[in-house]
Amino acid sequence: MYNSYKRPRRNRKSESIRNLTQETTISITDFIFPLFITEGNNIKDEIGSMPNIFRLSLDNILREIEHCVALGLNNFVLFPVINEIYKDTTASYSYSENCFYLNSISEIKKRFPQICLMSDVAMDPYSSDGHDGFLQNGQIDNDKTLPILAKMSLAQAQAGIDIIGPSDMMDGRVGLIRQTLDKNGYQNTSIMSYTAKYASAFYGPFRDALDSAPKSGDKKTYQMNPANKREAIIEAEIDIAEGADFIMVKPALAYLDIIHILNERFDVPIAAYNVSGEYAMLHAAAKNGWLDYDRTMQEMLLSIKRAGARIIISYFAKDFALLKK
Repeated sequence: MYNSYKRPRRNRKSESIRNLTQETTISITDFIFPLFITEGNNIKDEIGSMPNIFRLSLDNILREIEHCVALGLNNFVLFPVINEIYKDTTASYSYSENCFYLNSISEIKKRFPQICLMSDVAMDPYSSDGHDGFLQNGQIDNDKTLPILAKMSLAQAQAGIDIIGPSDMMDGRVGLIRQTLDKNGYQNTSIMSYTAKYASAFYGPFRDALDSAPKSGDKKTYQMNPANKREAIIEAEIDIAEGADFIMVKPALAYLDIIHILNERFDVPIAAYNVSGEYAMLHAAAKNGWLDYDRTMQEMLLSIKRAGARIIISYFAKDFALLKK
């Protein structure tokens, strides 16, 4: 029999009441905005597969950060576009005192000490092989990769980075990075581990941006199988035990269930990376008039937050901030 006392629609009958009963909210402070930095001056090179996202030289990065800060966006992750002449099999440029990425970190933090700046730690931007780990005899050598990642992380901490972002998916790297940072006096430098980073088809535009696709093979021996859920729990347990301050799921939209289960099981903040392919898809659909860009963007981001992500790394961050200004 119909129960007239139960009418959920009463809590949806006006915008004011809908706002009162809204279970999930999202704000500018939830976001980290990715930036791509390249060597040189006065460079602003749009990435073809990522509309309104640019490879920027340091002078333009500083202008972009200034604009974002004025919008209330204060968190950034910095990715380096490395010239082929600096690349080798051991990614040695990543911790060289002449590395423009490290020098740029120092300059950014000097100009904007109040912002939170996150790094990228993996061999692929600096490797002539294009892999996240050390390639030897056609195989990724996990344990030979770890000291390289630790050197890279220490150099970034010395440059002034706030959060180290190991994106490589090597076993044991969080522990060695934490030990190296602590041993050298950087106990306050945080680690946001790419904990459940899947071997996804959604990364294509990002690899266009950095020109960092593998020269041979693929990344399936170290990035996770998209079919697996329980494996993400194992990875999270290990990373937290080794000292990760945040754990991340990447990509976001096709892995909302992974975000949810990690948030339910662990107390550390969960981050989700709303990746380049997810960004590119919406732009393509909006350009063709198939979807409303602003409404769909907000719904996508809300779904990531609702799943349990405390932090969202997203190329939509600036557009969201502009929309809410």
